[in-house]
Amino acid sequence: MKLSGAIDKLNNKSKDTIIVIMVAVLAILVVIGSAFFYEEPIRKFEETRTMMDTFVTITVYCGNEETAQVAITAAYERMEEVIAITSIWNETAEAYQLNLNSEITNPSEELIELIETSIYFSEVTDGSFDITVKPLLDLWEYKPEAESQFWELDSTVQLEIINETMPRIGSDMIEINTSPSTIRFTKEGMSITTGGIAKGYVVDEGLKILENMRIEYALINAGGDLATIGSKPDSSWTVALENPENENEFITRFKISGKSVATSGNYRRYYNESEKVGHILNPKTGYSANECWSVAIIADNCTYADVLATGVFVMGPNDGMQLIDSLEGVECLIIDSESKISRSQGLSEFEY
Repeated sequence: MKLSGAIDKLNNKSKDTIIVIMVAVLAILVVIGSAFFYEEPIRKFEETRTMMDTFVTITVYCGNEETAQVAITAAYERMEEVIAITSIWNETAEAYQLNLNSEITNPSEELIELIETSIYFSEVTDGSFDITVKPLLDLWEYKPEAESQFWELDSTVQLEIINETMPRIGSDMIEINTSPSTIRFTKEGMSITTGGIAKGYVVDEGLKILENMRIEYALINAGGDLATIGSKPDSSWTVALENPENENEFITRFKISGKSVATSGNYRRYYNESEKVGHILNPKTGYSANECWSVAIIADNCTYADVLATGVFVMGPNDGMQLIDSLEGVECLIIDSESKISRSQGLSEFEY
């Protein structure tokens, strides 16, 4: 009996030990499982910097703060790289050197792509978008040392100078060669402006970095020109279109996912406001485009949206809307100079 009791006690202790060990192992497995399968909640991360004379904001939703910050920093660095190539104001930029020398050897892929895209859309818009418009812009810009500004000249004198300048306007006079790799102007006195395309192109390049770093939800907003990856985790991105006559009101709102939006308007930027000399010129006339107040474009990427916003603005509400309705995957809202609002055929898909 004594021996049997001792054995029973020993068996009970063994059972207790086994139970303790099993509980401990289970606890360890729970901890290990949590480490492998637990996902941090998705949070919003955002940063704003000054670029291209505007504020550029990058917004990402991510479950890891370090991943988000690394991706945002990398996107900004990429955008700075592209700006350093495409700027016409920075003396070290390739676009500046092209204007200075009328030719550049071994240009970067970025400058080639930007100019090739510009030439393509010059054809699409029948010359209403044209990066070679800079000599005309130079006529109208304010010159502090001048006795008279260009808009103050007699209309006959204006027309004479514009007619003298027009032979230097035309994207068909940009020559891109592959062997050797060069970009050159075929007409003396030509120069380009990247103002109608560079912002959208820079935004797209920043977005590519975020995509490559596997960010699933993101938005880059460069002064109202924006591009997105996917949507927000729980809803679409919302874009409000400002009323040109009252900045505290909105004409409409768009909900977008994986799309881009860009706008063009003369209602805030004039070379001379009293004379309504706007910064968007018609490359075919040499004078300010004045049939529209504002154009908003929704497209698959920000480069296309940026270019088409300018091109449609110059074309005017009728021809511009006809073009947009002929393009796949592009929608448009136009406010003309009489405040009439026109919408493309598929815009209702995005409005709410």
